Amino acid sequence: QVQLVESGGGLVQAGGSLRLSCAASGRTFSRDGMGWFRQAPGKAREFVAALRWSDGIANYADSVKGRFTISRDSAKNTVYLQMNSLKPEDTAVYYCAADLIYSGNHYSTQEVYDYWGQGTQVTVSS
Repeated sequence: QVQLVESGGGLVQAGGSLRLSCAASGRTFSRDGMGWFRQAPGKAREFVAALRWSDGIANYADSVKGRFTISRDSAKNTVYLQMNSLKPEDTAVYYCAADLIYSGNHYSTQEVYDYWGQGTQVTVSS
């Protein structure tokens, strides 16, 4: 059973930075895809970033491109989301997710992900 545990959320002022971590257990990733999604109050969960574990190729939502960076540490079986130049509209619960066989162009589709973490709250004050 794969378990994903997010950490690193918190309260930050606009323009600040946070780094989220997602530690995985129960599986050694190789052909997987990893994604970050977020859900703001009263809104649907949305795609933020995704990464192909085998080579680190990343994709981003337009709203975070140039500000957020997804990366992984294979030795630690951990994926990160570095968030810079944060804006109040980035406030949300952030979830990481694992797609056990990378789904290619469907990386932004929630339904392709097999496992989800419990989420970590990010609050950006203006």
